[in-house]
Amino acid sequence: MKKLSLLIIGVLSMSHSYAQEISDAVRFSNDEVQGTARFRALSGAFGALGGDMSAVSINPAGSAIFARSHASFSLSSLTVNNDVNYFNGFNSSSESKFDLNQAGAAFVFANNDPNSKWKKFTLSFAYDKTANYEDQWYASGTNTRSIDRYFLDYAQGLPLNEISAFSDETISEGYSGIGSAYGFGNQQAFLGYESYILEPAADTDENTVYSSNIGAGTFNQSYDYAATGYNGKFTFNIATQYGETLYLGLNLNSHFINYERFTNFTEFNNNAGSLVTDVDFENSLATRGNGFSFQLGAILKVTNELRAGFTYQSPTWYTITEETTQYISTVRNGQNGFETVMVDPNVVNVFPDYNLKTPGKITGSLAYVFGDKGLLSFDYSRKDFSNTQFRPTSDPFFASQNNLMNNALQASNTYRLGGEYRYKRVSFRGGYRFEDSPYKNDSFYGNLNGYSAGLGYKFGSASLDFTYDYAERTINNRLFEVGLTDAAILDTNNSNFTLSLGFSL
Repeated sequence: MKKLSLLIIGVLSMSHSYAQEISDAVRFSNDEVQGTARFRALSGAFGALGGDMSAVSINPAGSAIFARSHASFSLSSLTVNNDVNYFNGFNSSSESKFDLNQAGAAFVFANNDPNSKWKKFTLSFAYDKTANYEDQWYASGTNTRSIDRYFLDYAQGLPLNEISAFSDETISEGYSGIGSAYGFGNQQAFLGYESYILEPAADTDENTVYSSNIGAGTFNQSYDYAATGYNGKFTFNIATQYGETLYLGLNLNSHFINYERFTNFTEFNNNAGSLVTDVDFENSLATRGNGFSFQLGAILKVTNELRAGFTYQSPTWYTITEETTQYISTVRNGQNGFETVMVDPNVVNVFPDYNLKTPGKITGSLAYVFGDKGLLSFDYSRKDFSNTQFRPTSDPFFASQNNLMNNALQASNTYRLGGEYRYKRVSFRGGYRFEDSPYKNDSFYGNLNGYSAGLGYKFGSASLDFTYDYAERTINNRLFEVGLTDAAILDTNNSNFTLSLGFSL
């Protein structure tokens, strides 16, 4: 990977980047089970329970359950394992990270007026990581389709003078100028032409028809994928207890996205009539975003043992900015034999900000508390991913992407079940969760199954909790969204160890 300090920054006026796609919109719309060890041990089934800092992220009324002011922070070790199949190739990879994934405090203010039904108020401040993007995998196999399809799909119908550098231009000037004047698609055709993958039918500025210099046959392909980053939020919470049975709360959430991705595709062939035998194509993406959402929640003590909860989570309104870099090299059989052609623009494409509205969510919860012996809890959530929108919706490109999402995505249901048994100062916990695929075709992006188990120990006004949780899902990850759309099949499992320290103030 080339160092960014070597790149020339180009600020482009083009409207769209290749990251404004369905898969990225779904990525930023998902929220994982993160938070305290106790919360994760019950697989996040805390909507009717409260009394935990991460429970406040599910139901804002949960902070009013605290009898005293409370604070906690959590450290987590995440490991992502991938088994990857790509045609006849099989590979495995593993990526681990250790970090702070939760911190927060709730301050309880009791109402000493015996005639008021408003028993107490709470103010809370919390940080929660809502999604982790650390991932790395490698795919390799033999395909009968070449990367030339990617460049051909972008080039066909474009005039040659809109996808090639002028005689007095450098590669950097040509790539940047074409991006500014015509956009991302023309830049992809430019890379294909300047690397000799594309052959124009006529060497004239008006030519719009192209063929490939890569001959038909079989192709040895490999694909490296590496991603880093996370999605997090800061929450301001206010909640209250009314009477002896009703708890109400409001969350105001400030969200942020920090996501980086690097991919390297290589291809080799020795097919008859192939003038280009090797291709090395690199792409990097950096995404930054800020957003806002709110939540309204209530918890009702139906009886001393039975509790019910309900939460409305608004859509999240993001403003997102992106930067990309690209590089391609080929080996071609020219007049002087085989030679390497490098097309290295050394340009950072900085795209205009765009807006993304992720879908809202409703959650219904039930919990049964067996005195001081333990509890059982169940949460059901529904989020309609087909309501995801790029904005402004009047933009023709965004309108087409929104239409694709409306047709490809669906409402996703999530079921979470958790239990806790207490013996003296020790708590034994476990949980299960199931999430529907956000895609109508779940063979493309599978359902998620997750399991969790944990222990807790209470000493005085403090508690120490430890949890292991595991989740698995199968994903068909397309190498490219255009042309070469073959997918690597990923059997992905995430395993986490979380340690939390909580204490009453």
